[in-house]
Amino acid sequence: MSDKSLWSGRFQEGMSQQTLAFTSSLEVDSRMAWYDLVGSIAHVRMLGRQGILPRQDVELILKGLKAILADLEEGELELSEELEDVHSNMEALLTERIGEAGGRLHTARSRNDQVATDFRMYLRTYLLEISSYLLEMQRALSAQASKHMDVILPGFTHTQHAQPVTLAHHLLAHAHRFHRDVQRMLDCYARLNICPLGSAALAGTTYPIDRDLVAQSLGFEAPCENSMDGVSDRDFAAELAFCSALAMTHLSSLAEEIVLWSSPEFHFVEVDDKYATGSSIMPQKKNPDVAELVRGRSSLALGDLVSMLSLMRALPLTYNRDLQEDKGVVLRSADVLASCLDISLRMVATLTFDQEAMLKATEKGYLNATELADYLTRKGLPFRQAHEVTGRMVRHSMEKGKRLDELELGEMANFSDRIEEDVYEALSMRSCIARRESYGGTSPKAVQAQLSNLKSAMDRQEGSITARKAHVRKCFDALLSS
Repeated sequence: MSDKSLWSGRFQEGMSQQTLAFTSSLEVDSRMAWYDLVGSIAHVRMLGRQGILPRQDVELILKGLKAILADLEEGELELSEELEDVHSNMEALLTERIGEAGGRLHTARSRNDQVATDFRMYLRTYLLEISSYLLEMQRALSAQASKHMDVILPGFTHTQHAQPVTLAHHLLAHAHRFHRDVQRMLDCYARLNICPLGSAALAGTTYPIDRDLVAQSLGFEAPCENSMDGVSDRDFAAELAFCSALAMTHLSSLAEEIVLWSSPEFHFVEVDDKYATGSSIMPQKKNPDVAELVRGRSSLALGDLVSMLSLMRALPLTYNRDLQEDKGVVLRSADVLASCLDISLRMVATLTFDQEAMLKATEKGYLNATELADYLTRKGLPFRQAHEVTGRMVRHSMEKGKRLDELELGEMANFSDRIEEDVYEALSMRSCIARRESYGGTSPKAVQAQLSNLKSAMDRQEGSITARKAHVRKCFDALLSS
């Protein structure tokens, strides 16, 4: 295989080994080899359809590309490190196998629009796979929620006991975060799924190409409208980095709660042995290392988002070599998210919860204080006055070392003559939970509605993901079989 660069004609001598090593992107963009070959197949078919290349050359090039593709799929393709990227490797391999006709493949395109197209196709597949992981995380949390509809625990604000909630309600709050992550991914898909191929270096081409045909063949929604924007746009990469970073932020929040809740101070949850580790010196230890590593790796995704935006922030139009760094940044971010989701959804599915410890924790922190204020309001006291009365009762209870529901009726009546015997029923944790039937609330009835609505929404998301995967697969199958 020739090791000459695609641009060697302008130069009297080749790059130094140091320059080649410094500028090479082969380690990263070799992951896009399959898409590079498929994109070339679509391109050369269009060149033949438009009469830009003679039929015999088209047939020869297609045969060579498909043979290389078969070798790649069999794991038998070796790329030369003497060539700076995957695109140079593929063209060199083709020319070596079929001769002069291989040099005609690059007619009416540039590496600028070629790499942008490969990158979009690769990320498109990755995005749908990550969306499937996010969907599975929703299902894992929903399954746990459905098993714990009546389990009561403290809800927190400012990490302080606030009001009682059900465990199902709490878990579904996390599930809704991941639901929005899928929505964002699918929204990103719409902007990503635009085809730059045919933009050439930046100004389009003099050849009578059919960009719509290429875009359709590769499963894209449409060709990009502006050739300069087509080769320089990396908004889709930054957007995916943002989606990944936000999903990792949500995953980190869940991991943080697992770390805290598994501590002896909480003892709300136990992590399955398969997703925990021990200590080399303390035999009693069971450490939630998987959750801690997920929390730690969220910083990588956040850093990659900043790196991507920093990379783009000062680039003049159009293509600049700085953009070679985009793939490593975004793929690392996506890889971190995919691996963390894979292990986390398994960990979540196997969590066991200590219902007694959760319920006992509600005895601390006067979680039923808001219920007492609401009780007084229902008895005719304006809420602001009810809030004031309840605050004084909480202070009195703290001084006595009692819970609100442990106060004598006479003690309560000293604060308001509106308080009657039925206050004790109102102050029970079960009552606090059951009365919150407002849409989205924590009562079992409201949570059951949330669970049902989320299931329907997840089914719609799954249908959307499946349809997009099927469309792209259908386009590729048609392209490779004809």
